[in-house]
Amino acid sequence: MTPTLLQYEAPGWGVGEVWLAGARVFHSELPRPTRRTVGAGRAQALVARLQAFFAGEPDDFADVRLQLEDGFYGDLARTLRKVPRGELVTYGELAVLAGYPGAARAAGTFCARCELSPFIPTHRVVASGGIGSYGDLGVEYKRRLLELEGVALR
Repeated sequence: MTPTLLQYEAPGWGVGEVWLAGARVFHSELPRPTRRTVGAGRAQALVARLQAFFAGEPDDFADVRLQLEDGFYGDLARTLRKVPRGELVTYGELAVLAGYPGAARAAGTFCARCELSPFIPTHRVVASGGIGSYGDLGVEYKRRLLELEGVALR
């Protein structure tokens, strides 16, 4: 099956990408201001939802089918998808909720490497002493995502 690239523009955020294998999302890149679109995708409904999300419309994307791994990372992903909009968990709490107590650092690694945001809301996972990091997009990007959900952390 040939993968399908969907790109969407989120005003004030940039251009994001979603890769589909059939109807399943297997990779997602959050919007970045430096990326350019390369044509319209065929799943315009998903593109419209992503644009609305980055404009502040609530959407948990729970109905979007994802291609998830089995085992630890898949368990973390499925658990994190159940964390409601506007709520936060620490890396340690995520690990415990997924059935892996003591795996806080590994949960942090999962969040840092996750290629399915915002479908898996890694921005809702924070450090026990503060906001934590957000990869190469930085903490300010994470703050903006949390602010969309009514959460203000400094």
